[in-house]
Amino acid sequence: MIRTLYARLALVLVVLLTSIGLLYALISTSATRHYLQEVSQRFNKDLARNLVADRNLVEEGRLNETALKETFHQYMVINPSIEIYLLDLEGNILSYSADPGKVKRKQVSLEPVRSFLSGEQGYPLLGDDPRSHDRRKAFSVTLVPSAENAQGYLYVVLRGEEYDSVDRVIRESYFLRLSGWAVAASLGFGLLAGLVVFHILTRRLHRLAAVMDAFHGSNFTSHAPYAGKQPAAADEVDRLGATFDRMAERIIAQFSKLQENDALRRELVAHVSHDLRTPLASLQGYLESLKLKDAELTGEQRAEYLHTALRQSERLTCLVAELFELAKLDAKETTPQCEPFAPAELVQDVVQKFNLRAGQCGIRLSMAPVQELPFVSADIALTERALENLLENALNHTPAGGAVRISLEQGTGAVVIRVSDTGSGIPETDLPHIFEPFYRADTGHPRGDEHAGLGLAITKRIVELQQGEIQVESRLGAGATFAFSLPVWRH
Repeated sequence: MIRTLYARLALVLVVLLTSIGLLYALISTSATRHYLQEVSQRFNKDLARNLVADRNLVEEGRLNETALKETFHQYMVINPSIEIYLLDLEGNILSYSADPGKVKRKQVSLEPVRSFLSGEQGYPLLGDDPRSHDRRKAFSVTLVPSAENAQGYLYVVLRGEEYDSVDRVIRESYFLRLSGWAVAASLGFGLLAGLVVFHILTRRLHRLAAVMDAFHGSNFTSHAPYAGKQPAAADEVDRLGATFDRMAERIIAQFSKLQENDALRRELVAHVSHDLRTPLASLQGYLESLKLKDAELTGEQRAEYLHTALRQSERLTCLVAELFELAKLDAKETTPQCEPFAPAELVQDVVQKFNLRAGQCGIRLSMAPVQELPFVSADIALTERALENLLENALNHTPAGGAVRISLEQGTGAVVIRVSDTGSGIPETDLPHIFEPFYRADTGHPRGDEHAGLGLAITKRIVELQQGEIQVESRLGAGATFAFSLPVWRH
């Protein structure tokens, strides 16, 4: 229980209030004692002088010893709260009114006596108590028999031992209990009020802790929002709850993304295994055939086997290269070196590069007339790679007698390049997945099945890396149009 914030706050409050109570008792006791000493000494400061004058302790300039002893006796009966001592000029005790068995000092320090007589020091002024080796008390004193003929001092302790005994009994029997109960009641009320306030202040933290525990218990997959106050009226606890809500949502999203990426990784491994196995198996089969049947094969058959093995090797090399290229783009290891260039010139160069292949396939490759276009800011090599992938994809899915056309136009802050073909088209259900790695739409065209399905994924990564966008429009049997944008160069 002590591990909770509320329990710790309650413990701190109990310790704090207890300390305050003890400190209050100590201060009040000390202040009361100081107050009573000052009042007593101020009220009785002339007591010793009055005793000498009223009791006729001086006769013919000498101290009357008989009258002094009578005074000692009478004041022990009439006013036992005071104690009277006769001192010589060196502070030695000559006689006294107290019980002889209880006087422990033979001498009294004269420093406070002289300060009292001079009036230089304020009250309370404490002097030695002859009944104790270390206790000091308020007193009254006068020179005897007179200041002009000083032979000693009449030293009066104002609160003697009898007074202390009565005071201690009274305090223990009434005042102490009353003040103790008052302090205890005050501290108890303060403690109760503090615990209620702490409960009110910590209940939202308790609820937030429960929300966190529930989130942890769900294995970070589901979260019930803390739903604190609006930001304008929120305090630190509400802001902490709102921050935790956002963090939990982010964790859930990241967790879902990790699960999705894990599924994609498994799928990628499966696709890579399948696509690598096919050319490897074919390559191994033809090489084994060459080894086993080398003596039986004619030169023409041997050349055909070698040509097929070489083609499978090239296919395997191309697949591995595309895998590395896609991995570098996904890992953001490829940094585009953007520079201004004319997009029409680049498109014209790529079209010329593919003219021969298009002619061999019986496909008409053309470029639409270009109006004046601004320069674009992009990486020339990456842009050429993206355009080559789109042209190769269009040629692979366009039958003989078809056409592939490239056009350029200016958009809002960008130049748009379109690659259109009259091929078999893409089914509507395949369009959302067309840019995913290893995804191959079922177009029914044999040349499209020979590729691993990485070209469009690479193209999409390249375009997005250069702050552009790529889109596709297609209907099954009506061809397809791929369009990507490149940002206009800003002077």
